[in-house]
Amino acid sequence: MCSQQVELGFVEEAAPWRLRSDQFPCKVGGRPAWLGEAGLPGPSELRCGVCGQPCAFLLQLYAPVQERPEAFHRSLFLFGCRQPSCYRPAGPAPGSLRVFRNQLPRKNDTYSYNPPPEEPPLEELHSVNLQLKCGAMLCRVCGCLGPSTCSKCHKAHYCSKDHQIKDWKAGHKVSCLQPEDVIPDHKFLFPEYEIVREHEELDSVAVSDTEQEDLDKNEDTTTDEASELSEMSLEMMAKHETQDDRIFQIFKERISLEPEQVIRYCRYGEGPIWISGLNIPQDTDIPSCQCGSKRIFEFQVMPQLLAHLNVDSLGESIDWGTLAIYTCAVNCDLGNHYVEEFIWKQDISNSV
Repeated sequence: MCSQQVELGFVEEAAPWRLRSDQFPCKVGGRPAWLGEAGLPGPSELRCGVCGQPCAFLLQLYAPVQERPEAFHRSLFLFGCRQPSCYRPAGPAPGSLRVFRNQLPRKNDTYSYNPPPEEPPLEELHSVNLQLKCGAMLCRVCGCLGPSTCSKCHKAHYCSKDHQIKDWKAGHKVSCLQPEDVIPDHKFLFPEYEIVREHEELDSVAVSDTEQEDLDKNEDTTTDEASELSEMSLEMMAKHETQDDRIFQIFKERISLEPEQVIRYCRYGEGPIWISGLNIPQDTDIPSCQCGSKRIFEFQVMPQLLAHLNVDSLGESIDWGTLAIYTCAVNCDLGNHYVEEFIWKQDISNSV
């Protein structure tokens, strides 16, 4: 991915083969297409810090760092709790959201040195693969590391007792000892899509002296995207609208150019565009990496993604204004295991 210009991500339907690990996909939902097979996050790392239930895979981005040979292949994996009430706190995600980074050099034990083929395989695999090449088994329900097994058939693997019970009730109770044990729909995974990317193209907008003075006064909270203020925003300022209103207007104007965007990616470049003037993190709010280096913004998840996750309900639903993901600035190499990074959750209002 580009390290300067903003790249936008959009969801599309895709053939299953394009979402497999050996294609290094960017994807939403389904089961994770793990990159490295060593040091996968365990069940305890993927439990919600609020309710204690296993988190579901939300999305992953393939984001290699070209100047770092050890990160020739590099992916970021985001997980989220399925319980809407666990998303109420804004600010540092309290364990209801988790993000992990994993990377591999070009020469490794899992993937070919050459780029993956762009043609579909001659024989499409329709079954779910729950065993990694290294032999590790994955949970039948969520696709995460499955250290536990069914005590009867000893073939079905699970990340937790919670998912073993869910699978038993969904049909494994009947099919446990049958020759063909079809994996049922557990109603746990988010819908699966491919994320396709393109560079953001902005219309050139002249910035007046008056507008520039206002932007300079609010530089700490409005960031560089404030240069995109339109005449409508200026009229709002003239009417003494609040800073929060202006930031929200900037957000709406910026995404209106591509309203279907679900991801904004820009490592080493422009920061996130905030949806509110409330609950914007300061540098001191972003913890350093475990290697001691500071973390920098890498990408944000937009609220438009929620429309594709089937999370709406008559009661409370999973919700966010935007999710900003911060990763190690030096992209530290702590072996091939998965390193947890940091998420900041901002809501439209902090009143919830």
